Amino acid sequence: MSFAIMTDTAANLPKEIAVSHDITILPMRYLMNGETHTCLYPEEFDDAAYYEKLKHGESVKTSQIVPTDYINAMRPKLEAGQDILFIGLSSGVSGSYASAVMAKEELQAEYPDRTVEVVDSLGASLGEGLLVLRAVKCRANGMDVTETANRINNLRMKMYQYFFVDDLMHLRRTGRLSGGVAIVGTVLGVKPLLKGDQEGHIVANAKVRGRKQAIKALAEKYFSLVQNAAEQTIGISHTNCKEDAEYLKKMIMEKLPPKEIILVKHEPATGSHLGPGSLALYFESDLNVRYQ
Repeated sequence: MSFAIMTDTAANLPKEIAVSHDITILPMRYLMNGETHTCLYPEEFDDAAYYEKLKHGESVKTSQIVPTDYINAMRPKLEAGQDILFIGLSSGVSGSYASAVMAKEELQAEYPDRTVEVVDSLGASLGEGLLVLRAVKCRANGMDVTETANRINNLRMKMYQYFFVDDLMHLRRTGRLSGGVAIVGTVLGVKPLLKGDQEGHIVANAKVRGRKQAIKALAEKYFSLVQNAAEQTIGISHTNCKEDAEYLKKMIMEKLPPKEIILVKHEPATGSHLGPGSLALYFESDLNVRYQ
């Protein structure tokens, strides 16, 4: 039986992909200049203008999706007789997942004949979005909502998310990275390479000097850890540094090309924690990859 697939804007899925695969996107909100904004799809905002404002000290505050938002989006699908799979932003960086669980508990009591599955992606951007696309394949192959949720819960441990930022102080200010690491990186001019760990937190993994070396380090990590590259769709996201993203894509395509690369502007809500100049790579490896 078919089921509804839902995610949030942190998944960074382009509109064409979301619409063609019938994926429902819940918006994450961010506050800038006293105004609340949302951005459903990454191509629908001016990343150059947005990240330039952040570079010059513009303040952005983000808010998690609250239980009522989930309930309002999910109830019509349950009333229409559909089960639901929701794959959300990592609980390691946001409270939105906890809100989704609260909504699930309320809706399951209200609709006992339907099933609502909520999966913590342990990731962000295409580290989350690629799992959503894997769920689409599971659904197309006839798997039910619970089978698919179980499959994604397994796959999330294989999803490697490796990135660097231009200014670590954005992550420090918003509490997404330890203050000590942020200070060391900023003072010494070292670019820590960051990753998502087994609990979905952002942690430092290695250190390099200079952007070119950081970009090459992302590619080398892919070359050494990716599995079945030719069968994979991998992801690249950036915060207003498209040339660097294209350079990373070129290196990958020349040496070990995957089936497809999705390259996107990093959406503004979670992107505000990264700041301008960040570059990230997402791909599948093995079950131990988040420990490496």
